[in-house]
Amino acid sequence: MVQAKIRSIDGDGHVIEDMPKVLEHMEAPYRNWYASGRSGAMILVPGDGAPRGLGGKFNHGPGNSTESWLSMMDEGDLESAILYPTAGLSSGFLKDPDYAVALCRAYNTWMAEDLLKPDEGLLGVALLPVQDPIEGAEELRRAAQAPGLVGAMLTADGGHLLGHRQFDPIYQAAADMGVPVAIHASGSWAADAHTTAHQFPKFVQAHTISHPVGILRQITSMMFEGVFERFPTVRFGFLECGGTWVPWWLDRMDEEYEHRGEEEAPNLTRKPSTFVHEGGNLFFGCEAEERMLGPTLDLIGQDTVMYASDWPHWDGDYPASLHEIQQREDLNESQRHGVLYGAAARFYGRE
Repeated sequence: MVQAKIRSIDGDGHVIEDMPKVLEHMEAPYRNWYASGRSGAMILVPGDGAPRGLGGKFNHGPGNSTESWLSMMDEGDLESAILYPTAGLSSGFLKDPDYAVALCRAYNTWMAEDLLKPDEGLLGVALLPVQDPIEGAEELRRAAQAPGLVGAMLTADGGHLLGHRQFDPIYQAAADMGVPVAIHASGSWAADAHTTAHQFPKFVQAHTISHPVGILRQITSMMFEGVFERFPTVRFGFLECGGTWVPWWLDRMDEEYEHRGEEEAPNLTRKPSTFVHEGGNLFFGCEAEERMLGPTLDLIGQDTVMYASDWPHWDGDYPASLHEIQQREDLNESQRHGVLYGAAARFYGRE
């Protein structure tokens, strides 16, 4: 008997930016800064010096081209893959708002015109500048018209808090355009990430804490400042932090809200957990090795947690991670479908 195909979407893959090609789309004067070496950010975004390759033990895959990604999609029999940046994950650390806007615009144009293949399921999200939310909203409206860009991304890490009303223009633009907004961690060791990771002496420690702290900061800010209540039609995703933390953090936010919400969270009129249990517009990534994935799906719903390959990053074990979820016996068929396809299809509007 031939086994039925398991429909699968990669809800969080990555592209390794081809910087010279991105620069071809960057407006002056910033393109000239890079060419002359005058800018201090001239890997386009600040690096943190972390030894991610561990002396050659780990390496990025070749995910800097259309061909490499289509080949990997074929290997895992993926229906679609949605790509996020790599260097761009640290764009929230940039000091110059005008430069950040120009970089995001150039990256988005490069993705839409040079790399993505929407007819073959290779899709991406638009990178938005957190330094200038007004320009970020305009960039979202522009980028959302490109066939291959199916959402927008805000960096989790940096000095900003996404619950502040200065970001409302971005959320309103997302509501108007009908596209989701993903909050994505960077995993950076840099102090500018505001995750406390820079306090640790070794990258293994910094990398362990950086992703969750960045995401927890932002979902806490957005929840208690009432973002999800003000924009009930916008789909929000929280990525590269796993998914099994969600019930614990909902419980914690609920408890704080019960004690102090009336006085200190006037923009939030109901318990935080209801925005997951009843709202249906909050989504999360997951990793194949999360042992508590099944109980988490029981608690928060099977169409809220999506598979994320993280390929071609050094810690993204694709396609093995995809096959692991497909074969997990502790998940029932409906749960596997939700993780591998249903949640991502709902989040990215691919239903």
